[in-house]
Amino acid sequence: MSADKQPHICLSPSQVSERVTLCGEPQRVNRIAALLDDGRLLAENREFRSMGGFYQGVPVTVCSTGIGAPSAIIALEELYQCGARRVIRVGSAGALQPQIALGELILAEAAVRDDGGSGCYAPPGYPALASRQLINAMAAYLQRRDCRFHSGIVRSHDSFYRDDELEICRHWHRLGVLGADMETAALLTLGRLRGLEVAAVLNNVVLYGEDVQQGINQYVDADSAMMQGEKLASLAALEALCC
Repeated sequence: MSADKQPHICLSPSQVSERVTLCGEPQRVNRIAALLDDGRLLAENREFRSMGGFYQGVPVTVCSTGIGAPSAIIALEELYQCGARRVIRVGSAGALQPQIALGELILAEAAVRDDGGSGCYAPPGYPALASRQLINAMAAYLQRRDCRFHSGIVRSHDSFYRDDELEICRHWHRLGVLGADMETAALLTLGRLRGLEVAAVLNNVVLYGEDVQQGINQYVDADSAMMQGEKLASLAALEALCC
């Protein structure tokens, strides 16, 4: 590992723990870090904001990735160089099944690789699989809390606003895919290739069949079910990382 700071996340190995939570939105870093003891800003550059702290006495790093596979891959590669070994994405998704309510969580056991970033690393037939240990630990935490959640396959893609988006959603709905995001497939693929434990817990912010823009706009309401879902997802990830 290099002792120098990484060029994009602007972190050095001494600042990064083995346990990391990733999220897309920089402001979500602040909300996750609020669940830690001794939370402190580590670095901020472009879309990458990072904070460190302790959860139940265990050091944890929180880092944002921005939107999409390319920046998520950059973050994971540089965190890996700094010593990260167990990583959970605390993200958001749009539901592809009608039984998934707003604020309910999806544990991504695997992901359809409809993103471009993962294809730079592995051929299409290479599976994007999550760490079974991390998925089981999050499921156990949610079950202890008696929280409704969903486990299965998600789809990662590169565009919200395709003209045929409705048809695409219907296709993956018929195949039983639970939800759609933009980063999970790339992170799971790269994690396997680098020998990391990687998983994702996704908070549903758009109902199946609902307009994407409308659903995302509702997410900014701090009192909404989606924000409660985000906090629950964050706690599930921290419990799994530190158990």
